[in-house]
Amino acid sequence: MTRIVASPLARRLAKEAGIDLATVPGSGPRGRIVRRDLDKAKAAPPTPVAIPKAVPPPAPVPPAADFGTPFTEQPNSMMRKTIARRLLEAKQTIPHFYLTVDCRIDRLLDLRQQFNGRAGADYKLTVNDFVVRAVALALKKVPNANATWTEEAVRRYDRVDVSVAVATPNGLITPVIRNADAKGLAALSAEIKALSARAKDGKLMPEDYQGGGFTISNLGMYGVKEFSAIVNPPQSCILAVGAGEKRPVVDGNALAIATVMTCTLSVDHRSVDGAVGADFLAAFKGFVEDPLSMML
Repeated sequence: MTRIVASPLARRLAKEAGIDLATVPGSGPRGRIVRRDLDKAKAAPPTPVAIPKAVPPPAPVPPAADFGTPFTEQPNSMMRKTIARRLLEAKQTIPHFYLTVDCRIDRLLDLRQQFNGRAGADYKLTVNDFVVRAVALALKKVPNANATWTEEAVRRYDRVDVSVAVATPNGLITPVIRNADAKGLAALSAEIKALSARAKDGKLMPEDYQGGGFTISNLGMYGVKEFSAIVNPPQSCILAVGAGEKRPVVDGNALAIATVMTCTLSVDHRSVDGAVGADFLAAFKGFVEDPLSMML
């Protein structure tokens, strides 16, 4: 910054007159600003100030119809608005991190076929039924993943309640399987089917979908290979399950073909650390790849 040289009197007069000394040329020794320079500055006509033209606000983006694109509007239901608000809140306020594993499910598929082919069986097991069972047992084995964040404490649940995402005409809803770790595959399958049917018919009661410590979102039946889900608050974890598909794998030192299912765990880092998430996925993968261990 250039130092302005001015006499004390000139400084006082400039302050009283509201004159910026940087705009006053000095006529004293070495360009020093003196009283006569202030007198000339006060006598000079004021420099006109250019007033910038007001910038008009940007024009609003016209609706799609104004571009010639036809459309229809479906009013948002209260359920859809609630889902949108909770998802936005979750994505903006929860520090997500993601862990992914590939599970070989050939043995699971063989066991499923054996169960479904039993004479007199009154059930039809799905891969998702095995996934729910594996998640429930993994949560029992790694209870620190069955948690909720609060500002005062991390709340770890003593009961394993698993929410299962169900797509309905009004949006996604997550009915809860209570005490999922204490139920066998046939019982889980029947309860999941009953809750899903009631969800699609809009007949769920609040106690059917409130609570739960962990959510499963399975898009494998739609052919989705892999995806990451948004944590379902106040829960800390949600498992995104992709489709089982034939892929090349390394078996020992040889190349082989196996049915592989990719699963991604989305985690709230405030309440579940990376090591806990990894332990949970390892336990889950173990049950899925050795499905007979889920029968013990």
